Amino acid sequence: MTRLNRQAAERRGIRAETIAVWHLRLTLWRIVARRWRGHTGELDIVARRGRVLAIIEVKARADLATAAASIQPRQRTRIARAAAEFLAGRRDLDGLTIRFDAMLIAPGHFPIHLKDAWQQP
Repeated sequence: MTRLNRQAAERRGIRAETIAVWHLRLTLWRIVARRWRGHTGELDIVARRGRVLAIIEVKARADLATAAASIQPRQRTRIARAAAEFLAGRRDLDGLTIRFDAMLIAPGHFPIHLKDAWQQP
């Protein structure tokens, strides 16, 4: 992938995350973190509503099915490690129910929020 392709992909990702954040806010989620980077990986969005803390992976693709299929097991493991690192530094979030969600973004569709998209051991 060339530098220009990477930059274009980065811009598309930021745009998709912005759409996801606004969708979450409109559905009464509070954004705790966005584009958090740690030693073990990156979290797209961390959001809270009530006693639920959702670690949300945002996927933007040409269609919703491709977006849903793009979260591979290896990526899920990396997200779980990053979530553990994030939570280790946020004792104010202890006691909340942690959930791994996905937000699917595709042209011509409203964002799809897949709650509890996967489980981590």
